[in-house]
Amino acid sequence: MGNKLKSTEIRKHYELKETLGSGSFAVVKRAIRRSDKAEFAIKVIKKAKLNPEELAVVHDEVSIMHQIKHENCVHLYEMYESKKKVYMILEILTGGELFDRVVAKGSYSEKQASDLIKSVAGAIKYLHGIGIVHRDLKPENLIYASPLKDAPIKITDFGLAKMRQEEHKTMSTACGTPGYVAPEVLKNEPYGPAVDMWSLGVILYILLCGFPPFYHESTSALYKQIKKGQYDFPAPYWSDISESAKSLVSGLLTVNPKSRLTPQGVLEHPWISGGRASTKTFGADFNRRLAVLQAKAILRKSVRTIIAIQRFTKALETFK
Repeated sequence: MGNKLKSTEIRKHYELKETLGSGSFAVVKRAIRRSDKAEFAIKVIKKAKLNPEELAVVHDEVSIMHQIKHENCVHLYEMYESKKKVYMILEILTGGELFDRVVAKGSYSEKQASDLIKSVAGAIKYLHGIGIVHRDLKPENLIYASPLKDAPIKITDFGLAKMRQEEHKTMSTACGTPGYVAPEVLKNEPYGPAVDMWSLGVILYILLCGFPPFYHESTSALYKQIKKGQYDFPAPYWSDISESAKSLVSGLLTVNPKSRLTPQGVLEHPWISGGRASTKTFGADFNRRLAVLQAKAILRKSVRTIIAIQRFTKALETFK
C-alpha cells in the first residue's frame, strides 16, 4: 500500500521541521517538499508500538483517506511505508480547532453557526455518499485550513472511519468519544451513518449555548442520559436562540436513528437554507462558557484522548 521506501529516503523528498502534535504511537511534523517548497503535515507512525490489529487500522485509515476528495475534508496526498514507520503526507491545517477559533474570535452568531454546520453537513453527505462513516466527529476533529477569515473548515482524523461495502450494511464496533457518541452505539446495537448526524447535533448544541447537551461526572450516568436522549434548552442560555435552530438540534439529537435528520435533511432545513439564522451575536457569557469547555477538553486530552475500541467495549459491558 502506498510507496515503499527506506525510512531514510523520506528526507530526500521532504525536509522535516518542528513537531505539530504527538500521540502514543504517532507524531505529526511540519514538512517542506524539497522539489517545490510546498508545505505539508507528515504523520509519522511507529510500527513497533502497534500490534497487528492496530497496524491494520492504520492501513484502513490510509485506504479510506485515499478515496476522499472534498474541500471540507483534510487531504491525504501520499503514503510511504518502511519496515519501521508509516508516513502519511497530509494537507497542513493552520487555522486552529473549531471551538478555539470561536473563542479567539470573541463573538459568534446563529448565522455563523449555520454556515459552519452547512459546510460540515455537506462534507458528511459526501462521505456517506461514497460509503464512509467517520464515527468520531467532535470539535477537535474540525480544523480550519488557515487563519484567514474565509478559510474552509476541514473534517480530520479518519482513524475510526469505516468503509461500508454495501449501502445497507450496519456496523457494530463500539467506538467514538464520550459526549458525542450516538445512543445506538452505547446500546450495543448495529448502527449506520446516522451516528455522524448525532455527533453533529451535539456540536451544534454547543455552538449555540457554549455547553454540551449531555454532561455528568459519572460516565455511567452520562451514557444513560445519551441513551435516553435526555437534554433540554435551559433558560436563560437558550432564551434568545431561534425556534428554527432548536428544531434542527432536535432533529439531530433524535434517539431513533431512522427518525434522525440525514445530511440532506440538514441542508434543506430552513435554519440552514432559508435564512432563518439570526445575525445577532451571542453575549460575552457564551464566550466564557465555551472557553471553559475548551480548557476542560484540553485537560482531558492530556490524560486520555480517544476511547480505544477495547476499552470502550469493556465500558459498555459495565454500564449497560
